[in-house]
Amino acid sequence: MASTLDLSRASSAPRGCALGVLPRTAGTDRCGQAPPDPSYGLVVTEPGPAGVLRLLALRDAPLSVDEVLAAVDDPGAGGVVSFTGVVRDSDGGRGVTELEYVAHPDALAALERVARQVADDLPLLGVAAVHRTGLLAVGDVAVVVAASAAHRAEAFEGARRLIDDLKATVPVWKRQVFTEGDEEWVGTP
Repeated sequence: MASTLDLSRASSAPRGCALGVLPRTAGTDRCGQAPPDPSYGLVVTEPGPAGVLRLLALRDAPLSVDEVLAAVDDPGAGGVVSFTGVVRDSDGGRGVTELEYVAHPDALAALERVARQVADDLPLLGVAAVHRTGLLAVGDVAVVVAASAAHRAEAFEGARRLIDDLKATVPVWKRQVFTEGDEEWVGTP
């Protein structure tokens, strides 16, 4: 099952809705917001002017770069920087046929911590990160992150920090299957 933190509707939330959690089966939360596609799982909204976290998700379905870029769109942004990680056909000189990503149950919470830290440290307007889970073929999109800011330097730094900190600390593990038939796990504890 996919999990999502959708924080893009910050300005439309009524006063008093500090954090609204939308259960997967709910029609609307107490703040009157409807959940997105039910396949996305958990949704959390962050109201108020500090709504920098726009979209954070772990999904077992193909990712959309356009969705991530739209999430960080902001009229005050003079720079938007994204990174798209794709499955390559080799690693360490060995041919790769497929990857499998497995997320720890706490991975979404860890992703939110990473995004909040980056947003707290830099003058960003929008932050989004989505990571695939499940089996992926060569060429599939595995991760997309984006940051928007008033100026390009902050947008570049935000996107770079977001992907680097995500890869270093969010518990999503990769199993690589090589052309010879053997496999290895990468990033496991």
